[in-house]
Amino acid sequence: MHPQSTVRSNSQPTVAETLDERVLAALHAAGEKKALEPVVLDLRDIASFTDYFVIVSGANERQVQAISDEVYESLKKAGHPAARVEGYKTAEWILLDFGDFVVHVFEQKARKFYDLERLWRESKRIELPPEFSSDSASSLRTES
Repeated sequence: MHPQSTVRSNSQPTVAETLDERVLAALHAAGEKKALEPVVLDLRDIASFTDYFVIVSGANERQVQAISDEVYESLKKAGHPAARVEGYKTAEWILLDFGDFVVHVFEQKARKFYDLERLWRESKRIELPPEFSSDSASSLRTES
């Protein structure tokens, strides 16, 4: 667990600059495969099993697997292999557990159904820089 020197209320987002480089690497890897709606939840004050949830979506099962593969391989090459991976075969919800953080890659309907952001609403939502926004990816799709 990583203590913070500033106190923030649950309603104020935390800035991404405070994120571990591995979490940022996971976000970059997911972005390489056009992951949708990236969200990072800071669970340090409310959970003991992990520090962060990284939540992203894919449009279909193939994209969900591609995002998961990219995150898994990128972090493995950097010397940070996942402790476990669950849900890969069905690709509705793939969970990659890296210990200090967990990456959840959802198919869009499954993400709405399970709604982790609501379930963990007591967590702090990390404010991500524009480069992680899926708006840029979706605008590219509409231009072609």
